[in-house]
Amino acid sequence: MPLTPDQQAEVDAQRAQAQPTLRAVSPGMEKHLYTAIPVLDHGFVRVIDYMGDDAAICQAARVSYGKGTKSVQNDEGLIRYLMRHWHSTPFEMCEVKLHVKLPVFVARQWIRHRTANVNEYSARYSILDREFYIPAPEHLAAQSVVNNQGRGAALEGEEAARVLEILKTDANRAYDHYEAMISQEGQLGLARELARMNLPANIYTQWYWKVDLHNLLHFLRLRADAHAQYEIRVYADAICNVVADWVPFAYKAFEDYRMGGATISATALDCVRRMLKGEEVTQENSGMSKGEWREFMDTLG
Repeated sequence: MPLTPDQQAEVDAQRAQAQPTLRAVSPGMEKHLYTAIPVLDHGFVRVIDYMGDDAAICQAARVSYGKGTKSVQNDEGLIRYLMRHWHSTPFEMCEVKLHVKLPVFVARQWIRHRTANVNEYSARYSILDREFYIPAPEHLAAQSVVNNQGRGAALEGEEAARVLEILKTDANRAYDHYEAMISQEGQLGLARELARMNLPANIYTQWYWKVDLHNLLHFLRLRADAHAQYEIRVYADAICNVVADWVPFAYKAFEDYRMGGATISATALDCVRRMLKGEEVTQENSGMSKGEWREFMDTLG
């Protein structure tokens, strides 16, 4: 379970402490505050704090007072204009702080996005729990034959069972040794900062991750994409649902222009124009490499 009974009681207590405020609040985000959204087998995402809403984006763009000088319809239109023309600063006026529990190997992918403030649970001071990510059988897959960083067909039968048993056995053996090394019963015990080196990459860690909306949307564009690794994509999907409730106008524009839209090269745009004129365009006469042409065809559907 992602949360223990004690942790759930703490969440309930936090949600019970309502405070009056003069700052702008997002009703959609308020319902998410402190609540843990389960991800994977032991992980979660929860909102600890946030600042701003759709109106804050418009306010920053217009540098105006209060909730803005235009109607709600114009606010949505302005946000779509800002997203369409890649204006980033107004979206940076909104921020969110998340508490995330995730496997270490997912955290190492996540931390490559160097545009956030992060504070991670320290295994130098504390003892990590015996919690490991063990994939569901349907997520065990062979190496892709066309993508060096992707998956192919799912493993089945005895091979899948053997791999799952190896993952479980190795993780628990490493944790047994970790406990044995740090124990102070009849020995000095190895320092926690050294003992942690023996733990596997599928053990869970936790961190607070604070980021502005502009950089969060960039993270989501990459990690909620169908080509992203499953284990980080499910976290991104959970965050997408939160953002959709927090800033609905901005998220809808993001879906249209970033997730659902496409950016093509000048060469590809020329090919589209030639196609519209009735010309037969092939990879050989397109000016594109085979890889570029394949991606172009995928974009056109």
